[in-house]
Amino acid sequence: MGLTRSATGKGALQEMWEIKAGPTDLVIALAGNPNTGKSTVFNSLTGLRQHTGNWPGKTVTNAQGRYTYAGKDYVLVDLPGTYSLAANSVEEEIARDFICFADPAATIVVTDATCLERNLNLVLQILEITPRVVVCVNLLDEAKRKGITVNLERLEEILGVPVVGTIARTGQGLEELQQAVAQVSTGHVPRGRIVRYGEVIEEAVTRLQRVIAPLVADGIPPRWFALKILENRGELPDSLSSCLPISAALLREAWQEVETYLQTQGSSWENLRDQLVSTLVKEAEEISDQVVSFQVKNYDQWDRRIDGILTSKKFGIPIMLGLLGLVFWITLEGANYPSQLLAAGLFWVEEKLLFLAEKLQAPAWVEGLFILGLFRTLAWVVSVMLPPMAIFFPLFTLLEDLGYLPRVAFNLDNFFKRARAHGKQALTMCMGFGCNAAGVISCRIIDSPRERLIAILTNNFVPCNGRFPTLIILASIFLAGRLFPTFTATLWVLGLIVLAVLLTLLVSRFLSATLLKGLPSSFTLELPPYRQPQVGQILIRSLLDRTLFVLSRAVLVAAPAGMLIWILANIPLGGVTILDHVAGFLHPFAHLLGLDGYILTAFILGLPANEIVIPIIIMSYMSTGALVELNSLGEIQQLFMANGWTWLTALCTMLFCLNHFPCGTTLLTIRKETQSWKWTALAALLPTLVGMLLCFIVTQTVRLLGLV
Repeated sequence: MGLTRSATGKGALQEMWEIKAGPTDLVIALAGNPNTGKSTVFNSLTGLRQHTGNWPGKTVTNAQGRYTYAGKDYVLVDLPGTYSLAANSVEEEIARDFICFADPAATIVVTDATCLERNLNLVLQILEITPRVVVCVNLLDEAKRKGITVNLERLEEILGVPVVGTIARTGQGLEELQQAVAQVSTGHVPRGRIVRYGEVIEEAVTRLQRVIAPLVADGIPPRWFALKILENRGELPDSLSSCLPISAALLREAWQEVETYLQTQGSSWENLRDQLVSTLVKEAEEISDQVVSFQVKNYDQWDRRIDGILTSKKFGIPIMLGLLGLVFWITLEGANYPSQLLAAGLFWVEEKLLFLAEKLQAPAWVEGLFILGLFRTLAWVVSVMLPPMAIFFPLFTLLEDLGYLPRVAFNLDNFFKRARAHGKQALTMCMGFGCNAAGVISCRIIDSPRERLIAILTNNFVPCNGRFPTLIILASIFLAGRLFPTFTATLWVLGLIVLAVLLTLLVSRFLSATLLKGLPSSFTLELPPYRQPQVGQILIRSLLDRTLFVLSRAVLVAAPAGMLIWILANIPLGGVTILDHVAGFLHPFAHLLGLDGYILTAFILGLPANEIVIPIIIMSYMSTGALVELNSLGEIQQLFMANGWTWLTALCTMLFCLNHFPCGTTLLTIRKETQSWKWTALAALLPTLVGMLLCFIVTQTVRLLGLV
């Protein structure tokens, strides 16, 4: 199925989509509300035959997969989850335009059997665009558990298109779904239900259709275009106007005729728009009343009781902090042993590489540059980053699958609104605890460009897993008390996390009042039902889509950095290495911040990956010329204290670790997401200035009071 340009301009939008389809492949669109199991349907049908990317010119992820049924090849395109096609967001615009202009052979609309009434609104909107629709009523197992019954046969009769019930997580009904898609996409076009909006609107639509009908391409419904013109007060949205070659004068003339008619009927544009929306809602309600029955009226009382606790003003925030602390504790405790095993394995490989280099009589610079520099840095990054991410991302995805993350956004929504930011920033901030690059990517869920940019610029204020080793090591050896040292160190780290959240809110408020002025936008936050998580899907999504994706980008940045560090630590100038020269130059300024020149140099050289900051400091103090790891925290403490460290040095290093420029992977991600070096530079400058200010204030206050 090709996407080709038509004479009417339909191809102007078709060129947006790069569908990896052969000439005989059938392209199928997959649409649906969020939290309906749409991704599960997609994964179950396509298996591992899928890939992801970005919509051209957009910062919204797309996924395409392939499956074969009855000897035919299908390309399934997973559209962004959306509640409507009103195009109030990038996701809605993409879903709407793809269904209309990419000319899919069929569109599967996934709905939730437990809340069918709300989902039918989207079904009716899609039926206005195309009758080639298959409605998938998913989550029938949850509906059965809650005593909800959906009459699928009656729903199919009312909608006029195939309706298939599924339990996608177990595969039930997917065979019937594929069969229905095959029927619709290979010739059998259903009639489809058309919503009627009342005599006045229908007459207005008819008058506009007379002008539009001769201009649109085959397959694009002129009635739908007329409705869009009514919704937009006589104008077409930019993404639609390019495919309808109608002059502005002709459109204005047609609209004036309609506007005159509406005035004679005593109807204003505002009333008309409200009627369009209310008619769809009422239609969905009436259909739902005919096909859905409840054994128990208050079927969701347990969800409401749990929400009464998890989202309450009294318990919501403490429970959230407790769960977050538990996730961190499991991540940090669980990562220690596999991290040690991974490091041991990689450094065993290093020994073999050194032996091989000696055997081959390789020059010393080759051994140092490629083995002690490049490979050792990669070994550090992989051994430190991989285990925590492999634990944190599944745990984070588990909370997501359970339905808890929307409750986090609900609890923090008011705080972010006070900061004139978006409530969904709470979710992107939480993702940043795992990896700031992943947190920046997750900012795509925020519709408002202004608020999305605020979320991107402030995401680095929360520490990623690459900074936690530094925070934990320093808290353990310098700030932990003699009684319950682990508990005390944990409190210090948790306190820094709370500080990070407060700084995120303060900087967001500052940006909203200065560079990115504006009021917070409202959004509909659905609290989905609590669900039993799917362990297999969690592992696939978290390990493949998140862990390995972020790790691969970190490795690409860290590899050349390892070579640079080795060069700086091994090339002398005037009897002193370049690293020593740089540290000496930075020392006076670093001293004002409670640091020293080597610490500040380590942060600069640690730009590719935060994990290598402590190893660079150790390397500098020991003058080894290569990254090293001491065998115990006690040895690190003795080395640091011998080089002038105090509890103040440790605290300021932790504060600067918490607030400094993002790592190279995150900076590249910010550049890609914003398409601007200006905003990327600001994202690096903001936390660095805040970190320097905090360190300066703490250092000068402590020294003034004579506490060190």
